[in-house]
Amino acid sequence: MGYQQGLSGLSASSSDLDVIGNNIANANTVGFKSGAAQFADMYANSVATAVGNQIGIGTKLSEVQQQFSQGTITSTNQALDVAINGNGFFQLSNNGSLVYSRNGVFQLDKNGFITNAQGLQLMGYAANSTGVINTAQTVPLSVPTANIAPKATTNIAAGLNLNAQDPLMLGTPSVTAATTNAGTLTTPGATITNTASGTNKDNYTVTFTSATAYTVTDTTLGTSTTGTYTAGSPISLGNGQTVTFNGVPATGDSYAIAPTPVAFNQNSSSTYNYSTSTTVYDTLGGSQTVNMYFAKTAAGTWDVYAGVSTGTASLVGHANFNSSGTLLGTTDASGTATTTPYVFNFSVPTTDGSATPQALTLNIAGTTQYGGKDGVNSLQPDGYAAGTLTSFTIGADGTLTGNYSNQQTAALGQIVLANFSNQNGLVNLGNNEFQQTSQSGVAQISAPGSTNHGVLQGGAVENSNVDLTSELVDLITAQRNYQANAQTIKTQQTVDQTLINL
Repeated sequence: MGYQQGLSGLSASSSDLDVIGNNIANANTVGFKSGAAQFADMYANSVATAVGNQIGIGTKLSEVQQQFSQGTITSTNQALDVAINGNGFFQLSNNGSLVYSRNGVFQLDKNGFITNAQGLQLMGYAANSTGVINTAQTVPLSVPTANIAPKATTNIAAGLNLNAQDPLMLGTPSVTAATTNAGTLTTPGATITNTASGTNKDNYTVTFTSATAYTVTDTTLGTSTTGTYTAGSPISLGNGQTVTFNGVPATGDSYAIAPTPVAFNQNSSSTYNYSTSTTVYDTLGGSQTVNMYFAKTAAGTWDVYAGVSTGTASLVGHANFNSSGTLLGTTDASGTATTTPYVFNFSVPTTDGSATPQALTLNIAGTTQYGGKDGVNSLQPDGYAAGTLTSFTIGADGTLTGNYSNQQTAALGQIVLANFSNQNGLVNLGNNEFQQTSQSGVAQISAPGSTNHGVLQGGAVENSNVDLTSELVDLITAQRNYQANAQTIKTQQTVDQTLINL
């Protein structure tokens, strides 16, 4: 009878309309996966029925197959909105019972746990206080609100350029007469006219071989020059440095000329060539400023001083450059090569109850001595103050990273994804939630981006994968099918009426 076939067709078409209507209704549901009604034909059970004589008795709904195709991703700029790009589901805890979802709209509850709109907690790998993620098991993820602990500064890395043409920090050289001098010479003094020359640091001896002749010996280099003496005329010592005498010398008269370093005074910029400063932190996160001073004492040689701005800077060592302006080596305050090349050791006091004195190193590797302005190319102390959480971001691998007020970042946890061998084996619980079944297989938990798991996009959501155009066309088709099956019943009714009228 055509009634049974028609009724089954009406039921099937009605189910198809239900599925299509549900898809259309959820066109704006975040993470929704559309369904497709699948049908199977039906035949009456009989024994030894002739194969060529089988007549079907209608159709039935075989299954509603979920379409897990990717939905479009829309940016929301909400920190805890997360979209899955690829395979996988978020794992959520419903009072200890695990469910799975593609809806990545999350927020923080009053206890700091990340939850969805229904209050289910997002699962993932926890991170310890140092940001190390424990992948042994999944736990409800939370965002800690405690301050990040401070880290004491131990090293200051400084990349500078010290001007090769800076003047030497040397004053007027001293002129000392030997006790055997018999002439009538007076010494207005030596002058420096070329302060960039390295020989201005040399020691000289001027010896008069007669009343009109002299020999200049550079006792540092071991070289000598001779000249004719005229009272009141300057005698050249080397590279622009001169000494002037008045009066008449006696044969054998001699004078020693020695460099006079300018005494360093951090409060007087005339006693050093360049200074810079940086902030350092102690074990409690307290900060203070460390000043660094550089004084050129010879071509390619610089004295380096360091100390807190509220205290007194002290000599920490010497930096030596070659003729190409490259840092050749460093020595400590006593002139001994530093234990670690290019690194000076010093300490500063603290007064806030932190560990004192605070040991620091100044690493000037990469510092150059080129002609040009003194300046900083890089200046980076390690260490930082305590910080409060200001924001957080979610990476493609699911890592939840906290950003702190002290410019530091730390991993707070990692979102995991669950994948299944048979996604259509999941049972739909509503609220965009699915539950594992024996048909789906066990959840395969892993970090986003690994194996066959998709990646995450923070500050975005995955839209419903419903194609409204296709659904509306399918809606018309299902309506026509319903009308056609109704026509089958109407036709069978006409046939029955014909038989009754015989």
